[in-house]
Parts: sequence; C-alpha cells; structure tokens
Amino acid sequence: MGKRKELIGTVISDKMQKTVIVKVTHLSKHPKYGRVLKKFNKFKAHNEKGLAKMGDSVRIQETRPLSKDKHFNVIEIVKKAVAPHIAIKEETV
Repeated sequence: MGKRKELIGTVISDKMQKTVIVKVTHLSKHPKYGRVLKKFNKFKAHNEKGLAKMGDSVRIQETRPLSKDKHFNVIEIVKKAVAPHIAIKEETV
C-alpha cells in the first residue's frame, strides 16, 4: 500500500459542523516563460473535535472518501491563528 498524502495549509472556512476548508499553496514554474507562480488548492477536511478554527495552519492527511467532496482528515494544528486586537472606543455624550 502507498503512503497517504500529507499537506499543510491554512483554514479559510470553519462554518460547517465537522468540516473545514483548507487552502494549500505551492509554487510552480511556468513551463514556457519560467516565471514562478503561486498556485493553490482548496480541500475539505474532516474536523471531528472542532479544534481547527479560521486562520489556523493545519496538517491534513488523505483518507477514504467521507462524503462527496471530503477526502482529508485534520491531523494536527501546526500554528494557531493570532486573534487581532479589537479596540473598543467609548463614546462620550
């Protein structure tokens, strides 16, 4: 049996209950002009415990088909997203 694919990407959506959408970017060279291009793929990944949130960097692994589009599983969270500091202004009356 072959080894399962493992990819690292960023969670761009966590609106579904047990599924996250992960954007995996990679660099490739244009075949004719040689310019380096940044390409990406979006994969739906199973997130059983709901730990992966939007902006997190996660490692996903290929698995059997879990649904029509879902063929990956979230293995670990590589880096948690840093929440932006929200400044609340107090209004003076």
